[in-house]
Amino acid sequence: MNTKVQSVFFIFIVQFHFFPVFGQVKKDTTSLSEIVIMASPIRISLQNSASSVAVIQRKDIEKSDGVILTSVLNKIPGVNMQQGSLNTNRISIRGIGARSQYGTSRIKAYFEDIPLTSGEGDTTIEDIDLETIGGIEISKGPNNTSFGSGLGGVIHLFARDTPKKETFGKSVTNYGSYGLIKQSLGAGFSDANSNLFSNYTHLQIEGFRANSSYDRKSVNVHAKQKVGEKGSLTFLGIFTRLKAFIPSSINENDYRNHPEKAAASWAAAQGYESYDKSLLGIGYKHSFSENWSFKTSVFSNFKKAYEPRPFDVLDEKINSIGFRSTLNYKTKLFSMPFEASVGTEMLRERYTFSLFENLYLSQPGQGSLAGREFSKMKQNRNYSNYFLEVNLELLKDLHLESGLALNTTKYTLRDVLPENGNQAEQGYTFGKIWSPRLGLSYQLSPRKNVFSSISKGFSTPLVAETLTPEGQINTDLKPEEGFNYELGFKGYWLDSKLYSELVFYSTQISNLLVARRTAEDQFVGINGGRSSHRGIEFTVNYEILKTSQFEIGTYFAGSFNDFRFKDFVDNGIDYSNIRLTGVPNKQWNIGIDLKTANGFTLNTSFMSMGKIPMNDSNTKFSESYALLDFKAAYSFTILQFLKATVSSGINNVLDRKYAASILPNAVGFGTAAPRYYYPGNPIQFYGGISVSYVFE
Repeated sequence: MNTKVQSVFFIFIVQFHFFPVFGQVKKDTTSLSEIVIMASPIRISLQNSASSVAVIQRKDIEKSDGVILTSVLNKIPGVNMQQGSLNTNRISIRGIGARSQYGTSRIKAYFEDIPLTSGEGDTTIEDIDLETIGGIEISKGPNNTSFGSGLGGVIHLFARDTPKKETFGKSVTNYGSYGLIKQSLGAGFSDANSNLFSNYTHLQIEGFRANSSYDRKSVNVHAKQKVGEKGSLTFLGIFTRLKAFIPSSINENDYRNHPEKAAASWAAAQGYESYDKSLLGIGYKHSFSENWSFKTSVFSNFKKAYEPRPFDVLDEKINSIGFRSTLNYKTKLFSMPFEASVGTEMLRERYTFSLFENLYLSQPGQGSLAGREFSKMKQNRNYSNYFLEVNLELLKDLHLESGLALNTTKYTLRDVLPENGNQAEQGYTFGKIWSPRLGLSYQLSPRKNVFSSISKGFSTPLVAETLTPEGQINTDLKPEEGFNYELGFKGYWLDSKLYSELVFYSTQISNLLVARRTAEDQFVGINGGRSSHRGIEFTVNYEILKTSQFEIGTYFAGSFNDFRFKDFVDNGIDYSNIRLTGVPNKQWNIGIDLKTANGFTLNTSFMSMGKIPMNDSNTKFSESYALLDFKAAYSFTILQFLKATVSSGINNVLDRKYAASILPNAVGFGTAAPRYYYPGNPIQFYGGISVSYVFE
């Protein structure tokens, strides 16, 4: 392995010394005080905001391998993304969502203003191609009333635009370990009134583990058009076609001795998921005057999926339509700036699914075969959120943020299997949930702010969690609700070369939703009592050197937490004061970034992950681990209009063995051992080249 690593370094040393004549690098002059939070209806600088918001820029995404956001999100204090495979991931924020079984819940996500979260609260962002993302904002905790006040927070993706007054065509090709091939073709156009960005990507990988090959094709179109002097139209369209095999989790013996194996049942069934998915949205923004502005969007999602699993074959279809509108008013109140925003978001979703027997055991070696249909259901999911936000400068250096949201969520379920006759529709609503918020930010001195906030949030159960083993809706199940308290500091030092951020938070949750597993393929939701989420998050960025030839910067970020159950009793067992399942008690990152005037960049990062409780009784923990990654690139220009970048990198340089994800509370049925572990990839090499033809 050392020989391979030395070879990669040698290639870039040669490029650095022998190709400086074509070198070109753009200076990064953006400081935190200039960054504006874009997701919120009321725009405010990141420095002055009274909450903890992480802003990920395009340059941060480009430091990764370009395949998935795991390494990018895990650099954010308080955010933990566990990657079981490219299509099996779980994101938690401050411990919220850590006990989800196979995906991300309790956290909302948007692409621009279009929800990526389904009507029941399930979120998938891993199939959004990284070439199409211009930036990301992560609001931690229930601090965003305009997007539903979810307990975990909101992940907001922004579409990539074409640079102003530029027309380009671009080709990107990447290769890597375990059969990685990624090919992208992009094109864009921009002038004073229009902006168009389009991209096609085909991503393939065989995978480190058996039964883990992945094939995804995606098309993305993002367009903006000015309409008159005061209006603008936007369009966003994403189409995704995926077929991804599923290795699933494995037991401890296989994890330690044969991590490349798939779970025996999934390998025998050759289990996979495939789907066609589209996301469409049209938005309009209009400024009536200096005081009044209006923004609205209409969106639609469609997904048709097929998933053969060892225990059954799932055939499902999701259709949704919704809209989102905000009206803003800006003025001065007693000579102090004042702005208010009122709006609504509504989503109507129809979900139909059928379950078939899987006959793979009757034809060994042939994979899954759908047999008799034994279940067919139709669900309707209705979601509404009404919100009001008010920002006010109480004093010159004192900024107030306040908000109030009203949410209603309703599910209906109907059995439509012909042999079961004409079943009555079951319905359930969680009633009206009010979510207030209040925050204050005070500028101690130029570019140094302290802030505090208190907010209330909630999380509704997934539809699967609301059902009893007999398929009836459990009307006694309640949504999680909790209060979040924050106190923080943001500030620059040493002539703005050093930036530091420190946040203390406490989230107290009641009606805790927990999943009780009843079979390999089945679990039910219960309200398990209360949980306490307390922690510290910190970020330090330091500009070591900045000259006309070199830029060297470093960062250190992390979180330490104390997440515990409170008053949690399940099946007569008291788990009170035990650590929360599925999330590490500490996580930190350190890295160094280098840029030169002749186009060479080097990014290194070192991540440390603490031990994770794997069951509610805390009798089993995953092992802590650390990962070292690096990526180097060289950019140059030929004939003034052809721009090229060659890059190469290594993930898991030290070739550590680790559990990239765990299945909380795994249960062994019969004589089988519990399958807790999703093994992480060993050392991975990748490299690529991009070529852009640019007209300015």
